[in-house]
Amino acid sequence: MRTAVGALWSSVTWVCWRHWPTWTGYAAGAFSLLYGALGLYWTFGGDGFPFAPVDPARASGSILEGSRAEVVAPIIAALGLIGAVVAWVMTRRTRPGRLPTALVVFGWAAAVGLTLVVPDYTLIVLVAFAPLLAVFAFTGVPGEQDGIGDILYWHRTNLIIVFLGGLLWAAATLGYQRRIRGACAHCGRRHGGGYGPTRQTLLRWGRWAVVVACLAPLPYEVTRIAWYLNVPLGVDEDFLRMMQGTPGMLEVGLGCAVASALGGVLTHGLVARWGEVYPRWIWFKAGRPVPPALAVVPASIVALTIIPAGLMLLWTSEARGTWALWVPSLFWPVWGVGLGVATIAYHRRRRGACHHCGEGPPAVARAAAPASRA
Repeated sequence: MRTAVGALWSSVTWVCWRHWPTWTGYAAGAFSLLYGALGLYWTFGGDGFPFAPVDPARASGSILEGSRAEVVAPIIAALGLIGAVVAWVMTRRTRPGRLPTALVVFGWAAAVGLTLVVPDYTLIVLVAFAPLLAVFAFTGVPGEQDGIGDILYWHRTNLIIVFLGGLLWAAATLGYQRRIRGACAHCGRRHGGGYGPTRQTLLRWGRWAVVVACLAPLPYEVTRIAWYLNVPLGVDEDFLRMMQGTPGMLEVGLGCAVASALGGVLTHGLVARWGEVYPRWIWFKAGRPVPPALAVVPASIVALTIIPAGLMLLWTSEARGTWALWVPSLFWPVWGVGLGVATIAYHRRRRGACHHCGEGPPAVARAAAPASRA
């Protein structure tokens, strides 16, 4: 039974990945239409407006949090309807030609707004605590919370839906833009157009981006470790005592700081030899090429989710009186951009010939023999 389910999942995943330039346009249109319909429902007094003022314990950190339905809901309805039309047009026109600027601008604006601007810290929290949440789903949430519903309430769940809609818009717009340019919708390369920057150039860009991605979270890591060690760095004594008196608060901060530091080590793998070929201390894989997706997928997720968590601090003022609570997080967008650039450089450095159009050089994989020196 498990084998059959696994095979079915693999088949669905493969089909979705193989045809993403096609189906993401329809999915983005469906998302816009459905969310626009909800906006219309909220405009006429329907319940469940996800940005309405609520108890602070149930509020999100979204830029739209606390807005009035009569003001924002009609805008959601209008943009949803326009988005559905734009997505439909994108799925219809597939011949190369002049790039329609208005459609591309709308598509990328929707992608950036939905993935980076509207969400808050919820997504990076889910990424960081996904293993614990998986356990809590079956064992119950410890402490005063009453189940997962007290963590993923509607104001937060809505932001996850919005984020996923933004990813659909990014994929749909990218695929459409490539088709109009006469490039392969999967890899972006055109016949006879060259392979782009050299491997050495991409490696140089990646190294600078990795430096940025490793330095940006340092203020956050230093302050959280200092608090755990009873050093009131950036906070007063009363605030530190409050954290010490709250079960688990300092431990969570320490765990996040350690996880961030370990993430910096993994980020280094985007430009290191062991990020391309398994080193000898991974004895069961030593000398074999590291699958690019093993680095690209998690790094992309972190890069995309850390940016809105940092941007959130630009329009929330609750922690402004204590610099150590919000200044370190202002570097998170820089962290996300640096990690994103490093990930793109790694991906382009590792990718080989496209399986769909055949363009590109063979995949670059270093020889297994020198792996013994790792």
